[in-house]
Parts: sequence; structure tokens; C-alpha cells
Amino acid sequence: MNIAIVKYNAGNTRSVLCALKRLGYEATVTDDRQELRKADRVIFPGVGEASTAMAYLRGCGLDTFLPTLTQPFLGICLGMQLMCSFSEEHDTQCLGIFPETVKKFIPHNGEKIPHMGWNTLKTEDDPLFKGLSGQIWCYFVHSYYVPFSSD
Repeated sequence: MNIAIVKYNAGNTRSVLCALKRLGYEATVTDDRQELRKADRVIFPGVGEASTAMAYLRGCGLDTFLPTLTQPFLGICLGMQLMCSFSEEHDTQCLGIFPETVKKFIPHNGEKIPHMGWNTLKTEDDPLFKGLSGQIWCYFVHSYYVPFSSD
């Protein structure tokens, strides 16, 4: 399987590469449109701030290219947020792949933002979770979220 990781100077690409290698997969980190287009799967990781990342994507033309991809396209953290239409983080226009607005967490009952720590996922019957059973634990470090949508 040919896996491409989007290179855009905001990604946690090293940790994604290591995770894939541990699972027995190799991947290429690239911003080359031909490489991204021919990949079987594309991963869009990210760590950073939405407006800076979008400025970089606009500067190299990936802002108009990435929404045209048709293969499975996984956004992680900032990558997922940038796939939405808009982010409340510095009022940023994003890629518009999903018609959602990324929202900033509002602390309740003394909760701290950014949210940091291990949490279990509540999952739906979805191919994304195929082969996973029991409680699924994930580590989170985030101040923003994509609201749940039935779409």
C-alpha cells in the first residue's frame, strides 16, 4: 500500500512515520502533488496554529489541491481541523472538505484548556474502528474540537 503524509511544516510527521513503521507500513512525507495523487492513502497530521498552517498551504497551492483528493484521507489533530470550513482559532478560513466550524473548548467546572490526558473513545459502528475491541484509549492535547455531526 502506498501511503503519503502531507508535508506542510506543521505536522507531527515523525511520530506518524514511527507509528506506521510499527504497524509494518512505510510512508512518504511529501508536498508533491503527483505523489499525493497517486497514493492509496493520505495522512494529514498537524501540530500548530490554524492561520499559520493555512497561510503555508495557500502559499504552496495545497489549499486548492488537497480538497480534490478522492482516496481515503485521514486528518490528525490540526490536519483534521484544517479539513473543516472554518476555525475559531484566529478566525481562519480552512480547506472546506467538511462543512464544519472548529470550536474552541470552553472550560466548565474548573476544567483546564488545553485538554491534556488519556481518555476512552465512544465509538460508533464504523470501518475506522474495525478490529478494535474493548475500551479504546487515546491521548489528547488540544484546545479545539470539531463538533459531532450525523453526516
